[in-house]
Amino acid sequence: MDVEEKLRQYLEQRRDLGESELLLDSMTVEEALRAIGAFKRGPRPLTPREMAAETSGGDWRSVLGEPKPPAPATPNQGLVATGEADQLFDSGIRDLVSLETIAAEVSTCKRCPLYATANLGVPGEGSSTAGLVCVGEGPGATEDETGRPFVGAAGNLLTKILAAVDLSRDEVFITNVVKHRPPGNRNPAPNEIEACSPFLVRQLELIKPKVIVAFGTFAAQTLLNTKTPIGKLRGEVHRYHGIPLVVTYHPAALLRNPSWKRPTWEDVQLARRILDSATGA
Repeated sequence: MDVEEKLRQYLEQRRDLGESELLLDSMTVEEALRAIGAFKRGPRPLTPREMAAETSGGDWRSVLGEPKPPAPATPNQGLVATGEADQLFDSGIRDLVSLETIAAEVSTCKRCPLYATANLGVPGEGSSTAGLVCVGEGPGATEDETGRPFVGAAGNLLTKILAAVDLSRDEVFITNVVKHRPPGNRNPAPNEIEACSPFLVRQLELIKPKVIVAFGTFAAQTLLNTKTPIGKLRGEVHRYHGIPLVVTYHPAALLRNPSWKRPTWEDVQLARRILDSATGA
């Protein structure tokens, strides 16, 4: 990875953290690159982007290339490209035009074997215009009985975690990687995740959140397609289909390990800063 790419990634992360100004604003492109050692190997020919930046006053934004805002989602255009969407969505799911129609589809879903052992589907609940979406692993026993996500002791703790950053359950959307309870609360199998993931992606397309919080190791590793331990994933801003994603511990884990409450607090504060930055709060 070259120096310019590292600089671009760094600046994007600072932006996701809510920072709008940096010392680099007073530097030319050449000064910025020299400051991070890009010219230690001696001068090199300017790239087309750098030449354009030089003619526009040396603004480093021209070199980095500010990302274009995504086009508004339509029934045929969403978080994923058309080719990928054709593989991700089968007949019917792309045509689900509201969270209510998704919930109805989940209630009768037989896309994987989990429906056979579960009592109720748990599609998720909350605001259809939520700026923040909470994603867990899958429904537990209480969720399976009630059809609601994150209830019981872990759910009560989640409510308190959200309240700590001035958010209520009604203001966010809460859901899981899979919508039916795996038997014995085991981890969902790959084929179960594959069958259920289109529902989550479609929910995100409709909600258009500013940030996702992945609660727990399984949810984080699944959404980020990685085996990296949660301790190394948290504290950074990741992306899920372009949406900023913050990783933290599951509320159920906090009940067993109270020492993780402080880092969880730091993680949700990070998510709150991203949300505030995106909404201009």
